[in-house]
Amino acid sequence: MTPRIWKVLALALALLAAALFGALITTHRSVVGQMGPAAGPTTRTSAPDTFAPVIERVAPAVVSIYAEGAPSPPILVVPDLPFFQPEFIPPTRRMSSGSGFFISADGYVLTNHHVVEGAERVEVVLHNERRLKARLIGSDPATDLAVLKVSGGRFSYVDLQRAGAPKVGDWVIAIGNPFGLGATATAGIVSAYGRDLGSAFVDYVQIDAPINRGNSGGPSFDTQGRLVGVNTAILSPSGGNVGIGFAIPAETARSVSGRLIARRPIERGYMGAALQDISADAAGALGLPEARGALVASVTPGGPAAVAGLKPGDAILKVDGRDAENAEAVTRAVTRKRPGDTI
Repeated sequence: MTPRIWKVLALALALLAAALFGALITTHRSVVGQMGPAAGPTTRTSAPDTFAPVIERVAPAVVSIYAEGAPSPPILVVPDLPFFQPEFIPPTRRMSSGSGFFISADGYVLTNHHVVEGAERVEVVLHNERRLKARLIGSDPATDLAVLKVSGGRFSYVDLQRAGAPKVGDWVIAIGNPFGLGATATAGIVSAYGRDLGSAFVDYVQIDAPINRGNSGGPSFDTQGRLVGVNTAILSPSGGNVGIGFAIPAETARSVSGRLIARRPIERGYMGAALQDISADAAGALGLPEARGALVASVTPGGPAAVAGLKPGDAILKVDGRDAENAEAVTRAVTRKRPGDTI
């Protein structure tokens, strides 16, 4: 072939390759375009442009709490060396700070039990820096919740009947009094539900909105301004925020605070049986496909479990039709019931 013919063939091949490449790109784009709507309606997953509107709406209901406890007893220090005189270390008053939020217009404030435990004097600082004395209405150490009451007007409050239920991965906003700084807002996402921190009465919400010392008792909200939970604990080797925080769910806060305000006892279900987790060996012996559920270790004579016919060695795999992962899950399910309920 002549050089001219080679040039013509090369140009033709180049044009053909470009056309094929363009067709491949067009086909790929077409497939991607068809796949999107097939997954269902899309929702906004990016960060909001601003959290300012929701923070402006809910922040006036959030307060800082300062509690002063009884003085510690004087300490007598006796040195080892005989020529030193014994020394008394004078008593000091215990001080703590935390957060809380109004749950009614007439001045009821929800916070953590551990924020006000043992306090003789409690002061609430409002969003506008106004300071009010508070009295303790009641507390429930089992769920770490307490209710205070202040007087002096009508207050912005959080409606516990409008609880939020964001999905894992949705945004959450925490407001509180970290390190005594006063009203501070942080944002993150809901990381998980149903976290077990060793409590038989609370399934915690895990959030990664930064919370620190002093945030205890403060609220966390969804982007609609609905309560998600009461910030209570952090997981941290250093005592500071590492991105893992835990909140008492809004439903638990609503139920417990309502009883505390009404001065009604906090009643919880009781089954009268000692439970333990089912080990792999126990699962094999019982013919279970996996190590899941609770093993009845003992039964209280005359108790609800005994009357229902449970015996040592029985395995509990479901409670009210729901899978029970371990003994703690069974206990929490029972304690959420009221005495007299059938489960």
